[in-house]
Amino acid sequence: MADNEEIADIGENYGEIKMGAGWFLTITLASSERYENEYIEIAKERGGQKKARFNLNPKYARILGEALIKFADENKL
Repeated sequence: MADNEEIADIGENYGEIKMGAGWFLTITLASSERYENEYIEIAKERGGQKKARFNLNPKYARILGEALIKFADENKL
């Protein structure tokens, strides 16, 4: 991709990646009142409505990021 600054907006406890056709991939640090712990929510969102969600234990965030980079490199993405 040419310039990641145009498609990614990352701030404290929130990140957003513009995917096209009005879709965004959002990354949010959230907490569960029921289980009293924090988690990372990764969601596909359009028009302020979440269409698909995945919750990730924060201890795996860096491993997931590194695995995605390795996957992209090995598949020339």
